[in-house]
Amino acid sequence: MEKTRKILLLLVLGLSGNLYGESSLISRGPIELKCEHLINPIGIDLQNPRLIWMLRDDRQGAKQTAYQVFVGTDSMEIVHNQGKCWDTGKRSKADILISYAGQKLNPQTRYFWKVIVWDKDGKPQPSAVAAFETGMMGSNNWKGSWISDHHDIHHKEAPYFRKQFEIEKTIKSARAYIAAAGLYELSMNGKRVGDHRLDPMYTRFDRRTLYVVHDVTAYLQSGANAVGVVLGNGWYNHQPLAVWNFHNAPWRARPTFCLDLRIIYTDGTEETIVSERDWKTSSGPIISNNIYTGEHYDARLEQEGWDEPGFDDAKWHGIQYRSAPSKHIVSQQVVPVRLVRTYNAISLKKFDEKTYVFDMGQNMAGVTHLKVKGIEGTVLKIKHGERLYEDGRLDMSNIDVYYRGDKEKDPFQTDVVILSGKKEDEFMPKFNYKGFRYVEITSSNPIALDESNLIAYFMHSDVDPVGEVRTSSKLVNDLWKVTNNAYLSNLMGYPTDCPQREKNGWTGDGHLAIETALYNFNGITVYEKWLADHRDEQQPNGVLPDIIPTGGWGYGTANGLDWTSTIAIIPWQVYMFSGDSRLLADCYENIKRYIDYVDRISPDGLTTFGRGDWVPVKSGSNIELTSSVYFYVDATILASAAELFGRVDDYKKYDALRKKIKQAVNSKFLNTESGIYADGTQTELSVPLHWGIVPENIKAKVAANLNEKLAETDFHLDVGVLGAKALLNALNSNGYGETAYKVAVQNTYPSWGWWVVNGATTLLENWDLDAKRDISDNHMMFGEIGGWFFKSIGGIMPDPDQPGFKNILLRPIFPTGLDQSEVTHRSPYGNIVSSWKKTKKTVVYDIQIPANSTAKFYPPENVEGNEPIDLVAGKHRLNLKLK
Repeated sequence: MEKTRKILLLLVLGLSGNLYGESSLISRGPIELKCEHLINPIGIDLQNPRLIWMLRDDRQGAKQTAYQVFVGTDSMEIVHNQGKCWDTGKRSKADILISYAGQKLNPQTRYFWKVIVWDKDGKPQPSAVAAFETGMMGSNNWKGSWISDHHDIHHKEAPYFRKQFEIEKTIKSARAYIAAAGLYELSMNGKRVGDHRLDPMYTRFDRRTLYVVHDVTAYLQSGANAVGVVLGNGWYNHQPLAVWNFHNAPWRARPTFCLDLRIIYTDGTEETIVSERDWKTSSGPIISNNIYTGEHYDARLEQEGWDEPGFDDAKWHGIQYRSAPSKHIVSQQVVPVRLVRTYNAISLKKFDEKTYVFDMGQNMAGVTHLKVKGIEGTVLKIKHGERLYEDGRLDMSNIDVYYRGDKEKDPFQTDVVILSGKKEDEFMPKFNYKGFRYVEITSSNPIALDESNLIAYFMHSDVDPVGEVRTSSKLVNDLWKVTNNAYLSNLMGYPTDCPQREKNGWTGDGHLAIETALYNFNGITVYEKWLADHRDEQQPNGVLPDIIPTGGWGYGTANGLDWTSTIAIIPWQVYMFSGDSRLLADCYENIKRYIDYVDRISPDGLTTFGRGDWVPVKSGSNIELTSSVYFYVDATILASAAELFGRVDDYKKYDALRKKIKQAVNSKFLNTESGIYADGTQTELSVPLHWGIVPENIKAKVAANLNEKLAETDFHLDVGVLGAKALLNALNSNGYGETAYKVAVQNTYPSWGWWVVNGATTLLENWDLDAKRDISDNHMMFGEIGGWFFKSIGGIMPDPDQPGFKNILLRPIFPTGLDQSEVTHRSPYGNIVSSWKKTKKTVVYDIQIPANSTAKFYPPENVEGNEPIDLVAGKHRLNLKLK
């Protein structure tokens, strides 16, 4: 009996733990159970949430022959295979992702689930029990009111709020549901709740407001309790001036929040503490805060114990009721932003008793944490930047160019701290982040600082890493790391262009880097959130702005297809990488509306709607050619989606449209005799090749011309962002993998490697290190290089006919100059490993295919024998002879 109880306990361990960890209890069977792509989430608002698992089985040919899912509200019933809310019955399918289709889910309810998988031998293999918990599931279930203080949008001090209450019963569970327009930090009984940063995430606030659910059971106590909330401006009340007009956003107002603290007691009763008229508000030490510039903090104004019971709030004020900022208060089911990595200074330079510069050794997005003691009233300015002047002082000239505010009172990327003089003061901004490597601290009074006074935190959406590149080339390894640093620096609940100068969700940067993103990180929840922002921002006629979210800027004349094709490309790539078509389905009508708009303004199939090949080395490319190719890409995606979803009439219409666009592009721009598009720049040749617009009988000629074009530049780049996306892929997929690799590992100007050998720790915005504009040192728009290694030396590609790596296409190259490579991608089915080691005449190729997957290996041209090889799940070793 005791043994049975221990087994049951182990099966339920997954309820609050990370299933990655507990999966070690299972040697064979389903692991990593997720709901809505999250581990044991709370706050699910959908009636049909997705349930996902992975099969652990390292045997050759391992596969799932059937599954059965059980869902219910009693965990022990689920352990015993009783799903009172839903029992799928045994289904003879290999699916690892299904949508819940059982009894109607109730709000604020915890559900448990498990899956039994039948393996290749027909033996059942049960999972541990997982859980998900529903959220409000509609605005009618909120009990609290929207409250704020009595100030307007110009008031600088951040508002603090508190309420004290009594608990007289034993608590079973407690959840805090908090929605905010602006940013919030929640605390209970003097302790900060959770480890999220910058919640809730940035949306089009007047169309969709996010709420977050916290498990606060452990924060409450018997007797007197206090709950505290601090609000920050974020993007909701953008006070500083910049060129994107956020200060004129239609939603702009003083930050506000709504809170329901739902407590369930062990006797079965419940109570909800809500935001309403009995709360009190005051200002505090945060005397100014801006997401764009910095945070100002006066330690003399701290009110110790303000969020604890027993605090004297007699001087605090009553609150003001506010209307909800939007009609749609939606659960934030997104991987949170966190402080992920810690950095100590690698060097510190003291200029005088008042001036110090710290080098943190890594360009990053994040914040700094300061501990310091000094004379009361001493003002410290903590300036963050990416570059230094020759004398070693901080140089911000490459990143403050668009700031239009008061640089004296509210300096760019600078926190201002006024010391209390009473203790060692600590400061880390709550409602801001910067892009920086260097930190300059200047003081109004002499002060003693050393490396221990300042810590930097790399902060970003805490997405799980799923890719790794390890090779015999230090440059390849460095390029992979540098690209990932740039990507993570620009992931704050939505992908951005740069973490300092703009922090904008530029659409072009987002889709140009999407494959790099998905090969390296499991960021599907971030992209589902961002594409919801797209749907919020789309005009009725189909037009999208080229920064999303936006306060109104970006609906200009250049917000065209080469940028805002995010609406089609990202849902399609998410489907390719995950096998999950939910996002594509959610965006289907929006893609259709977008393409119909472009079709109306471009009746001949050609369009100049776009920005063109942004920041080229020297050669400009024809904007009508590149934008029309993206028109073709979007129409092709829509036709494919229509076919997938059984929309027959739409398929016929948009398949005809894509063929029309292809014909129009080739008729105008392709010289069939010479195999040259337009003027034959690297971009003009590679973009049609990569995106499949070149006629089959001309492909070899166009590819040969592109190869020759690279030879003319001694295998150096002459492209902007569109060419940087297409070039390596166009060469690699048309028989010129050697050329592509030479370009990828070039280390002289202009190249990706040129940045790295000059000390870059993130990707740059301009090929030219001495350029005068477009010179952010942490940018993602040239980020294709990090994903290309997976497609080339790893050769790991999704199969469009069996997406999500159900079947894997393996097309590796074994280029001259690279002796060894191991590339790993954790697909929805498990780890795919493509590893090879080369001698003079042979390549030993080791492959790992996860359970429930298959693969097809296509030998590269420099290997004897060109017949594809079918591979089942498991490990394989191929001994290949080089030509």
